[in-house]
Amino acid sequence: MALKHEPTAPYHSVQDALRVLETVARHSTGVTDTEIARHAGLDTERLTTLLRMLRREGYVEQVTDGAYVTGAALARLGSAHGRDRALRDHLQHTLDRLRDSVGAAVYLSRYVDGEVRVTQYADGPATPAVNEWVDFRCSAHATAVGKSLLGQLDHKGRLDHLARHRPARLTSRTITSDKLLLSRLESQPPTVPVLDLQEYAVGTVCAAVPITAGATVGCLALSLPVEQAHRLRQAADTLNRNAAPVLLSLAI
Repeated sequence: MALKHEPTAPYHSVQDALRVLETVARHSTGVTDTEIARHAGLDTERLTTLLRMLRREGYVEQVTDGAYVTGAALARLGSAHGRDRALRDHLQHTLDRLRDSVGAAVYLSRYVDGEVRVTQYADGPATPAVNEWVDFRCSAHATAVGKSLLGQLDHKGRLDHLARHRPARLTSRTITSDKLLLSRLESQPPTVPVLDLQEYAVGTVCAAVPITAGATVGCLALSLPVEQAHRLRQAADTLNRNAAPVLLSLAI
């Protein structure tokens, strides 16, 4: 299976953030922002934004003289012992913060061994998760999550998935035509969130943005009750702008 690699804004942010982390890691006694900017090739404004994000995520810390050193979160994720648990806990913390930021349930999904998998999510009393009334593995054609993941595959990969999971009508808005679905996936810009406007479930709208890291296909998504559909695009844009910390955690 080949992937369609078209860099998105979160991807570019992560590449810059990784250069910053590499610079900080090389200076065990601390490094100033001026030195980081020179080594990483970043302007002051861009670096300030990245350092703010890296400090919030616990990847770097600022010591008393103003220099930056590696943070506790980076040490936990960089350790082989307990890495899986540390990554899961860190991602959950990030998803919880995203849920509060966008005011919606948030989902992290991956395409693993030819199947759609929601690996983690963050919901709450005011931001309920969507009712999985049809297994997400069988409904990629109707969900924002599934369409975002399928959109990152090549044409052969999409055909293979649809051959194994025939598109079924879940609501009156569900696309069941392979030809139409494939056309929609092909024309979907990688930087524009994928939407589900009651295609999976009546009463729910969703949006998803890609977070591809290396050979791993993934996405971040959110769901809202249809009464809040007017917030969907703005919430999706916020999700897209704040996807970098999730992608960075997966890349480290």
